[in-house]
Amino acid sequence: TYLGRITRKRFYSAIQSAHNAADSPPPAEGFMPGVAQSKFIKNTQEEALKNPELLETGVANGETKKMNLFQSINDAMSIALATDETAVIFGEDVSFGGVFRCTLGLAEMFGRDRVFNTPLTEQGIVGFGIGMAAMGHTAIAEIQFADYIFPAFDQIVNEAAKYRYRSGGLFNVGGLTVRAPCSAVGHGGHYHSQSPEAYFAHTPGIKIVMPRSPIQAKGLLLASIRDQNPVLYFEPKILYRAA
Repeated sequence: TYLGRITRKRFYSAIQSAHNAADSPPPAEGFMPGVAQSKFIKNTQEEALKNPELLETGVANGETKKMNLFQSINDAMSIALATDETAVIFGEDVSFGGVFRCTLGLAEMFGRDRVFNTPLTEQGIVGFGIGMAAMGHTAIAEIQFADYIFPAFDQIVNEAAKYRYRSGGLFNVGGLTVRAPCSAVGHGGHYHSQSPEAYFAHTPGIKIVMPRSPIQAKGLLLASIRDQNPVLYFEPKILYRAA
């Protein structure tokens, strides 16, 4: 039929286009715009240090140090613990540094009563964090892999996100930040490669953050921890060693 011929023609055209694309090597810089050249995200060191809050505190004139993404996350949490005595970090294996070493050295520096391990129960981790935040603590929870955040879905969507609204603004869990390594890294398979942020992005009452560079990672994590709303902070695993 005529319709069948058109469909076949489009199919073979798509196959040919795919072959042509495969024969052309990708650009050396990849398909993503460079951070320094992006007109949407100007997060070079110079731009980051223009932040008015940094200028007010004098940090902008301080010494800078080159870090990769996981080091900048570690540094942000170190600052949070040092400047906020109510801050605690907890999750599976965080006491010895975590799978990706983001909490490395924090338990030794700040004590194991502030950086401590939990059982393997994601709903329990988030539920505990909600309780800590409701009592006025700064709760920094880690879900070891974002793929396993789904058992905590009810705690996040029906408890943390709604806490302020259902109390008429009397109570909140704004002190809760949930960190979770996400996305594919090349060998993660079905259960260590997922990007579940879209499930939560449509939920009023929580904020979703995902950095793309070390500068962003440090600044956004500190902003998330200090924000008076619960935040899900997703960390792309493939960028952890990116400087």
